[in-house]
Amino acid sequence: MAQDHPLEGTRALVIGGSSGIGLATARLLAADGCRVTIAGRDEQRLVNALRALAADGLTVHPCPCDTLRPMEVADAVAIATEGDSLDIAVTVPGVGTPSRLVDVDPEQFSAEVDANVRPLFLLLKYAVPAMPPGGSIVAVSSTAAAFSTRGLASYKAGKAAVDALVEVAADELGEEGIRVNSVRPGLTRTVSTERLFADEGLFEEFLAGQPLARGGEADDIARAIRYLAGPESSWVTGQHLAVDGGHTLRAFPDMRPAPIEPALEV
Repeated sequence: MAQDHPLEGTRALVIGGSSGIGLATARLLAADGCRVTIAGRDEQRLVNALRALAADGLTVHPCPCDTLRPMEVADAVAIATEGDSLDIAVTVPGVGTPSRLVDVDPEQFSAEVDANVRPLFLLLKYAVPAMPPGGSIVAVSSTAAAFSTRGLASYKAGKAAVDALVEVAADELGEEGIRVNSVRPGLTRTVSTERLFADEGLFEEFLAGQPLARGGEADDIARAIRYLAGPESSWVTGQHLAVDGGHTLRAFPDMRPAPIEPALEV
């Protein structure tokens, strides 16, 4: 294994690898010599990701995949392994809609919790049988799992479930030499968080809750994932690494929308 390509000869699957944190992770893994497959629902985003990485002299392999559908995740694992083993598996997707808890539709609540934790469950179910001892699974969780997030109940519940599943999986799979960890990003600039960065008042609230007063970038999170994915963290499992500018030392902003005033009757 060459020192400048420490992941030479390994294979990785990055679920949600076509943009943001997933794309930044795929770039680091590929640059270190790993054969990387990126999976995602949006085929145009996959094409765009391939072009962006090719411009950096990197080759990755695309795979359309709905992370909530078992057979599509199983197919993504098969494509990533090509009949061989899978050394690294990363899952990024997550979703949450700001709302007061009592205003959330029950079906939407269940769907959003599922959209956060189900991709990890399916990745564990289908990736683990293809993993040799030394394999590493990394889930992108959130600082929301660590403290109260007013206005994001379904998101917190889903990410807390991710971290709970990480702990159980790490405990069970350690017997097979497979490690499972999560990364908890703070407010990180991606397509899905552009609105938060654009809202000056809310962004300032986030920064006021952090010792390091800047927003996160996708590369900040990708570097932590790369550490947990590789041999550098070979004695680390069942852990949740916060990459958040110190945000979890303080408090999460109130994300609840302003209450809707009832119409006046005249």
